[in-house]
Amino acid sequence: MSLEQNYTAILSQLGEDVSREGLRDTPKRAAKAMKYLCRGYEQTLEEVTNGALFSSDNSEMVLVRDIELYSMCEHHMLPFIGKAHVAYLPAGKVLGLSKVARIVDMYARRLQIQENLSREIAEAVQQVTGATGVAVVIEAKHMCMMMRGIEKQNSSMITSVMLGAFRENSATRSEFLSLIK
Repeated sequence: MSLEQNYTAILSQLGEDVSREGLRDTPKRAAKAMKYLCRGYEQTLEEVTNGALFSSDNSEMVLVRDIELYSMCEHHMLPFIGKAHVAYLPAGKVLGLSKVARIVDMYARRLQIQENLSREIAEAVQQVTGATGVAVVIEAKHMCMMMRGIEKQNSSMITSVMLGAFRENSATRSEFLSLIK
């Protein structure tokens, strides 16, 4: 059964008339939208970084702040929307600036929980750069908590992952946290 056929079945089971004007093409549009929202499954780390790793003597923190992200929780398949802050301490190589955002997007466009998303991004940056430390903080609002269940509109979730020097050195971690405030 195709994704489009599954959406037709879902709409029918909700009690909708899938032949009415407003819904005639909805299963096709919904299938296309879901493929787009989950396109991260079709990407690899090698593809999104595309060899954009450059030699550098810099060993000071590289931070990309406020990277907007849109993801879907694996529990309810509802969106969570927020921003990521990603930092790393280079060890002879720096990553092209846009590639950090592309890594965030690739993992965000998969079904998962925010806690795992933070770790996936940190481990990917570590793998690509060989950095002496990587830090990722994500703050997001979850529609599964806002639109259903507890219905808390102003809640947000913050997750962090600290690897290497960011985990082991409190001064490095503090510098990162102060820079993202």
